[in-house]
Amino acid sequence: MAGGFETDIVWRLETNLDDCPAEWLGAVLERLLEAGALDVWFTPIQMKKHRPGTMLSVLADEATRDALVEIMLTHTTAFGVRVERLERVKLARRSETVPTAFGEIAVKLGLHGTRVVQVAPEFASARAAAERHGQPLRVIYEAAVRAWHDQAAAG
Repeated sequence: MAGGFETDIVWRLETNLDDCPAEWLGAVLERLLEAGALDVWFTPIQMKKHRPGTMLSVLADEATRDALVEIMLTHTTAFGVRVERLERVKLARRSETVPTAFGEIAVKLGLHGTRVVQVAPEFASARAAAERHGQPLRVIYEAAVRAWHDQAAAG
């Protein structure tokens, strides 16, 4: 552990695209996440010959790295993928549910040792409650975080 945090090894996979239709980018993002990517993002870049382009970046674990590279090469216009091994420092995670006026909401806790430093409602749980109760997602998120803090203070 680095400074009491957890560490692991992840892989950053990147390719620059200047001729890939935007519709394909949305589709490849979904495919990469379904195949186990830890994260996927796009960055606007300027490429050679003054062409605007998009850098496709993917975080992968060892188990999914090769399959994700294959998706990048077969579902985009890429001719190559850069692969970089990274050490990641992260909070330990624990899931709980908290009671709110909108029902039970799942929350993810980020821990540094035994201290909770992040409380994040799980999107699917919060979204379902928002739809059931006709409330904005923000209201559900705020209720879940408040409920967790109230529960923690009560001990």
